[in-house]
Amino acid sequence: MSLKIIITITLLSFGTLCAQNIPPNYGNDPNAGNFYNHDGVKVYYEIYGDGKPLVILHGNGGSIRSRANLIPEFAKHYKVIALDSRCHGKSDCPSGYLTYEQMASDLNALLDHLQIDSAYIWGHSDGGIVGLLIAINYPKKVKKLLASGANLRPDTTAIDPALLPLLDKMWAVVKNDSIRSKQFKLVVDQPHIRTSDLRKIKAEVMIMGGDRDAIRNEHLLEMHENITGSLLCILPGTTHFVYEDRQKWFVEILYGFLDTPSRRTTTAQLLTQQMK
Repeated sequence: MSLKIIITITLLSFGTLCAQNIPPNYGNDPNAGNFYNHDGVKVYYEIYGDGKPLVILHGNGGSIRSRANLIPEFAKHYKVIALDSRCHGKSDCPSGYLTYEQMASDLNALLDHLQIDSAYIWGHSDGGIVGLLIAINYPKKVKKLLASGANLRPDTTAIDPALLPLLDKMWAVVKNDSIRSKQFKLVVDQPHIRTSDLRKIKAEVMIMGGDRDAIRNEHLLEMHENITGSLLCILPGTTHFVYEDRQKWFVEILYGFLDTPSRRTTTAQLLTQQMK
């Protein structure tokens, strides 16, 4: 695998695309796409399907097109709102520091613009981080959140240490590219979400990852344990890109989570009830 390909997927990046199965217009569809100006930044989004709104948030270095192999499936059941985060895809990339908080603010403003009071959200990697920040800072906007491959901090308590030796090589490739260097610094320097912030979340949340993820399984468990009533899903035999490694499983789990009430009864509670 060439270094350029490695850089393209970065630590917490979007997955590779099955291009042969992807209609060429996703991410650049004049019939479904539009721009919304927030805080001087033009944010690009596309909408497909009808029903309850489902926001899809891509990973670092990705775009709407990164989810094009799943948008048609989800559009059968929901109104899919896919957007390019700032400094990604067709959205603007203003000067200055790029933060996840800016991305969360962009999404909040977009939902206001679309007159959507609350939505389902699936965010992966960077998108999962943005989803957590939306649930923390704009709680009314989140009906349910599936956060896959997300992390709270950029250190080895959260990220697989085996990935760290790649950083210097990655930086050497992207440092002279203004946009890619912003994306790289985002995953190296951020996020900084406290577990006390997680305990503020009121929405139903599923924390998901692979047992061979870039995010340590211990860290996924930490997030789960600090979000009241959350669900934890670690898929066997999968990497950071769970939605590609086990796409059928992923789709079935997402539908089950979004469309049915979450079971919060513990084994101890269940046995206690049966013994009465």
